[in-house]
Amino acid sequence: MPWSTPFDDPIDLRGGRRLRTLQEAADFIMKLPEAEQQEPRWQTAIEMLINAAEAGGGWLMFARVGMLRALNADGRRG
Repeated sequence: MPWSTPFDDPIDLRGGRRLRTLQEAADFIMKLPEAEQQEPRWQTAIEMLINAAEAGGGWLMFARVGMLRALNADGRRG
């Protein structure tokens, strides 16, 4: 599954921005400070994104959920 694969529903961020694809979600994480990227919630999200890109199927949903959980943990969403 290509990194350009869209989520079934985009992930809304504060300020009106949206993450629409696996690549946009990965880019978002890569822009976080290194220490934050290493936090378990972001590591889980990264793992789910990679699995979605490699295997597709249900992993796409898990990747979206992983991103939502990581974002909601620190209030970056909504």
